Amino acid sequence: MQTQVDPVRLKLPAVLDLAAAEEFLDTMCRQMPAEGEMHLDASEVEVLTVPCIQIMLSALQGGQVAIQAPSAAFISAFEDLGLDCSGLDRTSANGATPSDEVAVAQQAAQPRPVSNEIGASPEQAERPDMTKRILTIDDSKTIRDMLMLTLADAGFDVLQAVDGKDGLDVLDREQVDVVITDINMPKMDGYEVIRHMRSNSAHKTTPILVLTTESEADKKNLARAAGATGWMVKPFDPDRLIATINKVAP
Repeated sequence: MQTQVDPVRLKLPAVLDLAAAEEFLDTMCRQMPAEGEMHLDASEVEVLTVPCIQIMLSALQGGQVAIQAPSAAFISAFEDLGLDCSGLDRTSANGATPSDEVAVAQQAAQPRPVSNEIGASPEQAERPDMTKRILTIDDSKTIRDMLMLTLADAGFDVLQAVDGKDGLDVLDREQVDVVITDINMPKMDGYEVIRHMRSNSAHKTTPILVLTTESEADKKNLARAAGATGWMVKPFDPDRLIATINKVAP
């Protein structure tokens, strides 16, 4: 008879800003059980920023993390970004409110499509080859960690760069199948990264996906003119990102 493992429980702080996001990610990774689940109590969350929403999306992807009793502010933060929170149970099976009894949502926050120039759907995705190599370029450690978590779990080999110049240095040393780059970065922005890559015969056809908080049409047009393959807006949907990678680099 298999013994049921009690879940690890983690209380989310009232304010989940950028600093708290990085601390929370570190704590979650350290306490994640080898078996069983981790339950995140979101009942007291008052502020939830985009980096933390991205952590939630990536963490929920694996099915080992569950959200408990999401507060109104927690749910509102998702809905403000156009993310569907129908999977976040706000009451228990007997109709009690979260303060009376904690309700667990295993498949929470399934995002509606965000700005994705490629248009791939999760149903089109196939499991990637273990040898497919992705370079992520982003000055945010939180986003780099989230991309690593999502892509490595999907079976990709992941390289990281902290800004545009660092990204080009990595490309001088390593061969990659896809590049995912931010736009606003120190030393060299994403537009320059794309232009440098397209001016190099080795990377004229390498798929380049822009992943950014920017959504203005003129900035998308700049990226397209520079040679970008596609454009996605943070926070990213893990399934859609993987599907897009498989479409541009089959």
